[in-house]
Amino acid sequence: MTFLETTTLHTAQKEAVMTLWNKEYPTTLALTTVADFDGYLQNLTNHHHLLVIDDQNRTVGWFFTFERDAEQWFAMLLDSDVQGQRLGSQLLSRAKLKHDTLNGWVIDHDNYKKSNGQPYRSPVAFYLKNEFEQLNLTRLETPKLSAVKMRWKSEV
Repeated sequence: MTFLETTTLHTAQKEAVMTLWNKEYPTTLALTTVADFDGYLQNLTNHHHLLVIDDQNRTVGWFFTFERDAEQWFAMLLDSDVQGQRLGSQLLSRAKLKHDTLNGWVIDHDNYKKSNGQPYRSPVAFYLKNEFEQLNLTRLETPKLSAVKMRWKSEV
């Protein structure tokens, strides 16, 4: 696996992330155009992308840190074909070296479906295993998404 760090994505990289996004996230969050993806990024600042590229030059992972409302946030996607290989933990470890706090919205139930019809499995247990705290009283509730806030904070 190759890790590619960048502050901006060119169109082909955006399309690769969108393909991964639409494969792995619930269908309610689907992106249909690069403009949709740009719209997601538009209200976020201090972007930092880390793409995971496999030996066949496929984008199989995307880790994204950004600032929103004076907090450090992240989003992470891994192709289901590479999940369970500790890549997610590696991506989080890299981010923890650069930031003292990471916040993310995480789906905490199995009510959504992915584009292949399979249930979207909540990654809460993964984040808890990686030293995140589940902030049960802080939720994001929209017509497209129901999620809980997860936070990792450095002890230093």
